[in-house]
Amino acid sequence: MTIIFSGVAPPPTLRVRSVFTPAANPATDRGSMASPSGGPKWAQKTITLPPQRRGCHLITPMIVKEIRQDLSGFNCGLAHVFLQHTSASLTINENYDPDVQADTETFLNSIVPEGRSAPWRHTMEGPDDMPAHIKSSMFGCQLTIPITKGKLGMGTWQGIWLCEHRDAPTARKVVVTLNGI
Repeated sequence: MTIIFSGVAPPPTLRVRSVFTPAANPATDRGSMASPSGGPKWAQKTITLPPQRRGCHLITPMIVKEIRQDLSGFNCGLAHVFLQHTSASLTINENYDPDVQADTETFLNSIVPEGRSAPWRHTMEGPDDMPAHIKSSMFGCQLTIPITKGKLGMGTWQGIWLCEHRDAPTARKVVVTLNGI
């Protein structure tokens, strides 16, 4: 029997077959990334970055230096990097040619108007504040990076950038949370 709803026959039944795969034994399986302890673990650290001038700055070495000891204890997992500010941002981009950082700053400044003639109402903290909030929203304040065998699993030319959108440098806090096995 076929039931018709609104003149349309329901889609065919989807059948799913489940296959059981025994858990890997980390002691004998060299390709396994399973944790010998069996359960997931967590680590978290708040890092205070020194004040940076306006622009995009490669901060991967600073982040890795601060989390290296905890990071080495994870075979597989995720690193969540969260910036606790609304006038700076985080992004992943090229870590080799500094022209990329300069060009990114040029691009942001060309699409977000700034100064006393800009149309922004929020100017209590200066003419660069509202543009900084917009730029922060564009790039965002968080990143998620895979952890593979005790290292951040980024590509060869990838690095973590702090994009400082204010004229007056200020220290920035980043919370790094590691989760995995």
